[in-house]
Amino acid sequence: MIYYIIIGAIVALNLYTFLLMGWDKKSAKLKRRRTPEKRLFLLSAFGGAAGTLWGMKVWRHKTQHRSFTVGIPFLLALHLIVVILVTGYWVMSSGGLKQ
Repeated sequence: MIYYIIIGAIVALNLYTFLLMGWDKKSAKLKRRRTPEKRLFLLSAFGGAAGTLWGMKVWRHKTQHRSFTVGIPFLLALHLIVVILVTGYWVMSSGGLKQ
């Protein structure tokens, strides 16, 4: 049960960061108040890196910033490693895969 909640929260966070990248791009074009880069990185670090990277690709936003072009894929790779390690541990501690 807890896994569904965690997965749902991660999906929601990635959707939020994706939409936030689009909102920031639109705000930049209209010369309006922007989303701070610190907030984008913080949300990415807490699990929204896939949504941020997706937003970078779809809206071609923050693609000239080295901190984003290197940092966001790094965070995503780190998240994937953590997921693999946690799920691997979970499978191993539960007696392996049941068929």
